[in-house]
Amino acid sequence: MTSGRQKRSIVPHRRPNVFIRLLQHMPGWAWWVGGACIVAAYVYFFYYFFVSPFGFRFRALYGDISYPEGYEIHGIDISHHQGEIDWQELRDNGLIDKFPVRFIMMKATEGATKVDENFIDNFYQAREYGYTRGAYHFYSVHSPAQDQAAFFIQNVKLENGDLPPVLDVEHKPKNQTDAEFKESVLLWLRLVEKHYGVKPIIYTYYKFKTRYLNDSIFDSYPYWIAHYYVEKVEYKGAWKFWQHTDVGKLPGIKGYVDFNIYNGSFYDLRKMTIGAREQIGEDAYAD
Repeated sequence: MTSGRQKRSIVPHRRPNVFIRLLQHMPGWAWWVGGACIVAAYVYFFYYFFVSPFGFRFRALYGDISYPEGYEIHGIDISHHQGEIDWQELRDNGLIDKFPVRFIMMKATEGATKVDENFIDNFYQAREYGYTRGAYHFYSVHSPAQDQAAFFIQNVKLENGDLPPVLDVEHKPKNQTDAEFKESVLLWLRLVEKHYGVKPIIYTYYKFKTRYLNDSIFDSYPYWIAHYYVEKVEYKGAWKFWQHTDVGKLPGIKGYVDFNIYNGSFYDLRKMTIGAREQIGEDAYAD
């Protein structure tokens, strides 16, 4: 039983929260600034993930790798980071951009005391499975160049058909001037060249090359350039090898592996190897 006059339910009035109240009191210019910031953020993230060098890596990791156009001689470089390799699987099914793997560079030594734990097996297997092989030394900022050269020579027995020794130099010791650093690098190169009878290859990033090793004397050495996630090499000088990505995938190798191309034909690559004059012939080598 109710009275003739019904009671109305009273709904309590809710005040907007602090954030809503702030929005309600924002001046018009603030809305324009906020919109501009949102657009700028969108443009930045679009560039970062789809245009910048990171974007190339992002697409390589989660999509298709963009291969350099116009090159047919492909190779890889390996170390203990690739673990144990299934060489038969790599030989039978390993293709890069529908081309076979032609050459394999592998880490041999670092500084004056470290031999890569997989070097001996990798170096042997690469030859057994028919690859043109090469060995590189990672230059350390903690050891004299002369000691590093002696250590590489002691542990790496290159043979006819192997690529020239490689110096991987990516850091300059803080306690050396630019001039002292250049002399140290040249000392390693000259000692190793004297032992093997062939000019070593210099591996480094193109910005490091232009910053520290841009003297003409270094241009007399074959250059292996590391420049990732770009469609073409920005370095304007001469180069022989280009390491263009560190997120390659191949059958027989777990995880990622670096992909490289050689700037020339397979015949040119073979002409670079130790003892090429004897293998190819003096007349052909001079052509």
